[in-house]
Amino acid sequence: MIRTVCAAVVLTAGTLSASLPAPAAQAATVLATTVQATTVLATTDGACARITAPPPESAPPTSVNTLRQAYECVLDNYYSGPVLDSKVLLRDALAAYTQELMRRGADKAGLRLPALTGNRDADWAAFADVIGTGDPAALRAAITGMVAGLHDNHARVEKITPPSEDGPVGTGIAGLSAAQGGRLDPAARPPLFITRVLPGSPADKAGIRPGDIIEKVDGVPAFIGDKVNQSLIDTFASSTVRLTLKRPTTGRVRTVKLTEGPLEEQERAVTSKTLPGGVTYVQVPGFFQGAADQVIAKLKDTTKAAVIDLRGNGGGSPREVTRLLGAFAHGKVTSYFCPLKGDCTANRTDDSVPLLGLRLVVLTDRACASACEDFSGAVKDNGLGSLVGTRTAGAVSGPAEAYLLDDNSVLLLPKVRHLGPAREIIDTVGVPVDHYAPMTALDLATGRDPGLAKALSLL
Repeated sequence: MIRTVCAAVVLTAGTLSASLPAPAAQAATVLATTVQATTVLATTDGACARITAPPPESAPPTSVNTLRQAYECVLDNYYSGPVLDSKVLLRDALAAYTQELMRRGADKAGLRLPALTGNRDADWAAFADVIGTGDPAALRAAITGMVAGLHDNHARVEKITPPSEDGPVGTGIAGLSAAQGGRLDPAARPPLFITRVLPGSPADKAGIRPGDIIEKVDGVPAFIGDKVNQSLIDTFASSTVRLTLKRPTTGRVRTVKLTEGPLEEQERAVTSKTLPGGVTYVQVPGFFQGAADQVIAKLKDTTKAAVIDLRGNGGGSPREVTRLLGAFAHGKVTSYFCPLKGDCTANRTDDSVPLLGLRLVVLTDRACASACEDFSGAVKDNGLGSLVGTRTAGAVSGPAEAYLLDDNSVLLLPKVRHLGPAREIIDTVGVPVDHYAPMTALDLATGRDPGLAKALSLL
């Protein structure tokens, strides 16, 4: 049987990143800024062969063949693909397929999972017979459901669309207190509040400010009891949302209707400020290309200590992590990348970087994910400094490689697992802080920063 497998787009240095759910375009931005030009197309024997030609600009709608590509790609390229049960993959795919049909009132009689044996080729053939030509939207849902069934925070499928000629659009709400990758943090405590608003955005023009508490979104409560309402993710994906907001400084409650509009391009850059006593504060929004050198340049004239703020940092390149760590220690293991079978590969500090000789405090929160946790775990395990704030996200399964499907969607799959320097699992658990100092809605609204205050007290 001829298999048509996905094409692969190799990520720079194996990107570790977990995007925030707001704005929705951030996931595409992460991919756009980390993917190299090299592409890999499918061969008829099921293997991926590298070529230099880019993928076509136009592509057909999602088809049964697209689903087959994703199925084969997971089995051939995912970390645990060799031991995955094909029956479970196809079950998850059909469950999502039928749910999409049911939402549209288009369920089909006789559409059920056939008898499966665990033989990947025979199971696919039986599955394809049941699906027939398939429904494009339901097939798209099937791919998403199959990947979601891996329960891996770095495995996902993204539809990459070319940037609008009119520039980016969105509501401008760029951070939520409970944001954690593509979901809301199940450990989040009420209230849900806004942590960042883009200047000049619709949210900014509507008078929405960091610290504003979200009580409802389109009438849906932010919390059900003491648990954050995960359905808000879908609600926020709409182009227009109605927010019920409470200003923490006054208690005033109002309802704001927000519609997506033009956004100003946001520069990806490290920022800093000098604090009393020879301390430099540096805010690092992500481990993007060149971030480490930007931080080092900000710290070169510092005499005593550095406070590196990683709150809201969704990740980036492991190379940037090891380079920045090289400014604080040499000869240290920073993490391990481990295949399903065989020896782990140790990642080490970049010892070509001159040591700064500074004391270090790192600020973290639950939005510090992936490569951010790689850095935080290395600081903690190697005794390079203190962590202040809250436990990190626990979203660092492993660096993902990207595979291009024939509908021009991108399938991200980790090939290895991440472990901390002590060979501990950080994924799903997070890195605990040494000093607990959470940011509250009132803190944001009044300009207080308990994390930074605690850091300065330590220094």
